[in-house]
Amino acid sequence: MKKVILIPGVMTALIVFASCGAKNTKQAYDTITIQPSSIANTITATGTVEPIKQVEVGTQVSGIIAKIYVDYNSEVKNGQLIAEIDRSVLETELESSEANLNSSKAEHDYQTANYERIKGLYEKDLVSQSEYDQALNSWSKAVYAYTQAKSNYQKAERNIGYTWIYSPIDGVVLSRAVDEGQTVAAGFSTPTLFTIANDLRKMRVIADVDEADIGEVQEGQYVTFTVDAYPEDMFEGSVIQIRLLATTTSNVVTYEVVIDAPNEDLKLKPGLTAEVNIYILNKENIITVPLRALRFVPEGYTVPDSGSHVFVMNPDGTLSARAVSTGVSDGIYSEITYGLKQGEQVVSGLKAAGKLSAENGNGSSNDSSSSSSPFMPPRPGQGDNIRTK
Repeated sequence: MKKVILIPGVMTALIVFASCGAKNTKQAYDTITIQPSSIANTITATGTVEPIKQVEVGTQVSGIIAKIYVDYNSEVKNGQLIAEIDRSVLETELESSEANLNSSKAEHDYQTANYERIKGLYEKDLVSQSEYDQALNSWSKAVYAYTQAKSNYQKAERNIGYTWIYSPIDGVVLSRAVDEGQTVAAGFSTPTLFTIANDLRKMRVIADVDEADIGEVQEGQYVTFTVDAYPEDMFEGSVIQIRLLATTTSNVVTYEVVIDAPNEDLKLKPGLTAEVNIYILNKENIITVPLRALRFVPEGYTVPDSGSHVFVMNPDGTLSARAVSTGVSDGIYSEITYGLKQGEQVVSGLKAAGKLSAENGNGSSNDSSSSSSPFMPPRPGQGDNIRTK
């Protein structure tokens, strides 16, 4: 869904009476004073605030949680001990592996010595081929058994090391999934004990952009967004990644757009829903006129069929047609790249009779405010508390 935003400069609506052609009847015109303005087109989307880096900490061994040293929102450092698993069962397995290793080593040493002795006798033709083959076979089995016993012992030693759970990054604990005394089982999937976010001062928004709009989104585009937790604040960011994988939900295809979201004062919380405006067009300090001014032709006047024209109010109250060149448009206003200059009065239409009567009693109204829509998101700096990078 697209929205259009315009912040025109100060455009004062005037009631001006001018002669129309050769007629003596006077017409009241709506006019605007040309001042520097801005045009912006946006794409709206909904997203979720999340940390840039988030790690799930698990365990590679089964056992009972003996100690937990951190809780929700705890700040941790890389390598910090955050939990321990009871080691009694694993220590027993280590002792068993060590005994098996010693037994295998003794058997290996004996079979090695026996093989060397039989081999020497075999080379002197003092033992049969069968005796030699049997000695070789026993020695080979002893070698394999000793190798396996060493591997089992090393594995038991590593498992003992896995009972100390350390933080893999600097960050903050977002969640703790276990309590002391709870049993965890490490099977085909590693159970998650803690979720740690790297740095909550550097957040991002993952926004789902409709397939009809994704072609206009580019990296580096300016973004504003709001969250329900702070409805008066406008947060700022920029597009840093457009992911190629499409997501289809109820036959609606969307693409994930990653938005950088600085969070120096930690107001943004992981999981907040963000209403995002991506500025696909944003031009500042330009001359703009309402589109109706390009279509308006006063009674008794004509303009050429080709090109764009507006009617300018002269100092003496007469009107003159002015050829102009147009640029970008947001659907309400159009950029004027040539033909007008700051301070000139441009006619945008006839003054309505009811509006004229009201202004006669209360003063003139502002034409720019009548062109704005309450449904359009404000540009940064227009009545919002904007949070900048």
